[in-house]
Amino acid sequence: MEEIKTITPEEVKNQLREGKNLHLIDVREDDEVAEGMIPKAVHIPMGEIPDQLDQLNRDNEYILVCRSGGRSGRVCEYLMEQGLNVKNMVGGMLEWTGPQEPKR
Repeated sequence: MEEIKTITPEEVKNQLREGKNLHLIDVREDDEVAEGMIPKAVHIPMGEIPDQLDQLNRDNEYILVCRSGGRSGRVCEYLMEQGLNVKNMVGGMLEWTGPQEPKR
């Protein structure tokens, strides 16, 4: 199987600061995102990803985020099997030092 591409929280923070239009998907549960999410991230809990596939654009690259990088890695595997272009944010929100905002 193809290896999952990764990105560090630091790289995500720098790209956001540069104004890059990133497609971030936070796959944590509701109670976890209530504590804060990366600004501009979209919240789709891991269990709802299969139902949301038609919302995802095959032309975009998606960066998947969870608490530590484990769940987002599994979601990356699944989305790669569906033909989507994805990266896993290694270390997850535990290593995120950038701004956070409550879920909208």
